Amino acid sequence: MAKATSPEARGEEPEPSVTVAATGDAKAWGEETVVTGYRGPAPESGDAPVGPVHVSRTGDGTASNGGTVITGYVHNLTVQQHPRQEPAPWPHQVGVIPPAARSFQHRAEIQRLRIVANGGGTTVLTQLLTGMGGVGKTQLAADYARTAWENTSATGGLDVLVWVPASNRDSIVAGYAQAGVELCRADPDDAEQAARSFLAWLAPKAGAKVCRWLIVLDDVADPDDLKGLWPPTSPHGRALVTTRRRDAALAGDGRRAVEVGLFTKNEALMYLTTSLAGHGRAESAARLSALADDLGYLPLALAQAAACIVDTGETVDSYRKRLADRRTTLAAVTPEVLPDDQALPLAAAWSLSIERADALKPAGLARPMLQLASLLDANGIPQTVLTSSPARTHLAAHRTDRQRTPRREWWPGRRLDFPEPATPEEAIGALRALHRLSLIDHTPDFPHTAVRVHQLIQRATRDTLAPSQHDQTARTAADALIAAWPVVEHDTALAQSLRANTTALTQCAEDPLYRPGVHAVLYRTGTSLGETGQISAARAHYQHITNTATARLGENHPDTLTAQSNLALWRGQMGDVTGSAESFTDLHKRMVRVLGRNHRDTLNVQGHLAALRGQAGDPAGAAEDFAALLQRMVKALGKDHPLTLITRDNLALWRTNVGDVEGAAHAFAGLLADRIRVLGEDHPQTLNTWSNLVYCQGEAGDPAGAAEAFADVLAARIRVLGNDHPDTLSTRNNLAFWRWRMGDATGAADVCADLLADRIRVLGEDHPQTLATRNNLAGWRGEAGDAAGAAEAFADVLAARIRVLGPDHPDTLITRGNLASWRGKAGDAAEAVDAYADVLAARIRVLGPDHPDTLTTRGHLASWRGKAGDAAGAVDAYADLLEQMIRVLGPDHPHTLTALHNLAYWRGHN
Repeated sequence: MAKATSPEARGEEPEPSVTVAATGDAKAWGEETVVTGYRGPAPESGDAPVGPVHVSRTGDGTASNGGTVITGYVHNLTVQQHPRQEPAPWPHQVGVIPPAARSFQHRAEIQRLRIVANGGGTTVLTQLLTGMGGVGKTQLAADYARTAWENTSATGGLDVLVWVPASNRDSIVAGYAQAGVELCRADPDDAEQAARSFLAWLAPKAGAKVCRWLIVLDDVADPDDLKGLWPPTSPHGRALVTTRRRDAALAGDGRRAVEVGLFTKNEALMYLTTSLAGHGRAESAARLSALADDLGYLPLALAQAAACIVDTGETVDSYRKRLADRRTTLAAVTPEVLPDDQALPLAAAWSLSIERADALKPAGLARPMLQLASLLDANGIPQTVLTSSPARTHLAAHRTDRQRTPRREWWPGRRLDFPEPATPEEAIGALRALHRLSLIDHTPDFPHTAVRVHQLIQRATRDTLAPSQHDQTARTAADALIAAWPVVEHDTALAQSLRANTTALTQCAEDPLYRPGVHAVLYRTGTSLGETGQISAARAHYQHITNTATARLGENHPDTLTAQSNLALWRGQMGDVTGSAESFTDLHKRMVRVLGRNHRDTLNVQGHLAALRGQAGDPAGAAEDFAALLQRMVKALGKDHPLTLITRDNLALWRTNVGDVEGAAHAFAGLLADRIRVLGEDHPQTLNTWSNLVYCQGEAGDPAGAAEAFADVLAARIRVLGNDHPDTLSTRNNLAFWRWRMGDATGAADVCADLLADRIRVLGEDHPQTLATRNNLAGWRGEAGDAAGAAEAFADVLAARIRVLGPDHPDTLITRGNLASWRGKAGDAAEAVDAYADVLAARIRVLGPDHPDTLTTRGHLASWRGKAGDAAGAVDAYADLLEQMIRVLGPDHPHTLTALHNLAYWRGHN
């Protein structure tokens, strides 16, 4: 061999040193080459032979079965020989089990795991703890593993426990390799081979000593990472996997998933109480329960909140105040040092999951879908909202993989490229991707609440949005709600969900919904509230819109005027007819000034004023106003405009109220033909006109025909609107009413009893229409022969109406009159007289002396005076009433004629 010359001697910079294990020592310089190697012993029985090694670009050399070859220039070569490690004795633990969190809660999920571990009537040997980030899966797995390991000496339960951090494939291989080195003499320099050796060692072998093992794979992030690395099936081994994933691939081969949810309310309260008490902090259960509710019972959030409260020294109330401030990010309410060795602050807990969901097919859509869902109701978003056209356009415009198919549109002088909206299938695919990563719960079988997302995931997602992106996403969410909102609310559950989502949207992003004007979804929500009988809520909703629009847009902005019009409408529906009329009068003057006399909104307000005139006790004046308004509407809007048709309907109704039943029926018949021509037979307004026509036919003296016709109306409304729509329920009430007018009080009561059960189910016990049904049922049961039961039932209805509507609401006053009447029919005429006297005083105070309802109450009072034995007093009262009715209603009004008949009756008994 030629003499070696060092690089330094030739003025060259020496090459770096090289360390090679399991060889001898050698040095070479310049052109010289040294080959040295260590030949290990021949492979032992059962060991896999070491394959040949080929080294290129330095010359060729071959080594096998433990040999090493090096060719080429090497500056320093150090050889270290590692003797094989003997297998560790059992019991043996590989890896470190995370320490128990302070104030750790024992939960039901662990009990489910232990049932399986002890047999539990099943052969499941691999289990998955799945759930969103932060629910405590690792802690539950650690408690399970720790308990199994601590009980080993007493029960002989485990020989080997291996805890493997499994966030990626390299970590899993490394964990398995370490176990292979420690337990089965695997080569530490070849991790993949060592991991395979360990998995092979776990498999049961005939005649070999039984090894009872538990493998915990913590935080598996991708099912592909476990390809070829699942622990083998063994009657003596168990595997436990924690993961946020819910892919079908994970649950295959007989593995069982255990869903880990949030803390229960009691668990959350106990956790906070114990955590704070450990630092000498005592807080009331009420405050801690409120904090737990604010944090959605998420264990990670509760732990970090408790640590933050302790670190800052603030009170629970002050922490909650900071948390509730929409300007405060989650990062601002997280402790500087995380408790319990937690790796990530709350705001970052789901970032990796979002990235992985976004990478799933359809790529790039999961993140913008979650951004949209972050502004809606955490407790349930209808799937139709998130798959609507505005939502799919949003997904395409904000696709994070930037693979968009442009749709070109030409404008003068330039061409604009817009991405094609995502398809409905892609939108659903985005939901499924988020579901697979446990970022949302997607349950298509419950379409009205198909998507649920934790409120803190929503908060963390919103925190990542720039102000302009936040506002644009909020308006898109509002557009999506409107797109999913049916014109006719067939499904009351869907309507309720849409209203809840609008409320959630306004709570986190109200300002964008008033730019550039009031968004349509706010009006739609208020109208939906009122149409489903939630009149007080509708009034409060429109009061808020009016206040906000006035402050942001100005009192004369068209949207502000529209909000004020709706507020006045529902104020009247609450029973404040006078206040409503005053509001509409002021509003009409401003609309004339701002919009003009013939603007549709101005004309619409005139219609409300006409109706309020009738409700205030002047039905003839209301009819006159509607007749004049109809002429202006035909001229300004056209004869087929929706407002024109509504005005014709109102005119016919008030003709009915002034006693012109024949004229009203003729008007309704003509209107019905036009409604069918313009709107179609099944339009809700067409059905309303048909119902009004049938009512007029009954009032004209054909109750049997009215009952038969209402049965047809009911069938049509069920077909068009559904069984539970408020209009369908109202038609059932009308059917019962005309059965009663036919003389079948028992049949009417039976129909009403069924209706009451459905109204309670659909609308609730305190809904005004539910209370109206209870009122009718009480009366018809009395007509069927149970006067005392009717009086008792009316007393209950009165108490409910006072509580819900107030003592002066017209419906409350009706029930007071009914109660007085049935107390008299039950045998206490004197009590009826006193009660009607009180009702009359209230009607005069609330409605005025000339209101039709006031006049009707005077008639009832006069009648009961006669029945109580004061025939002369009845004659005097009816004489005064008749004179007033002629003046107010006219001599030919049906009520005037009834008063004339009663006057003659009591004169005959005087």
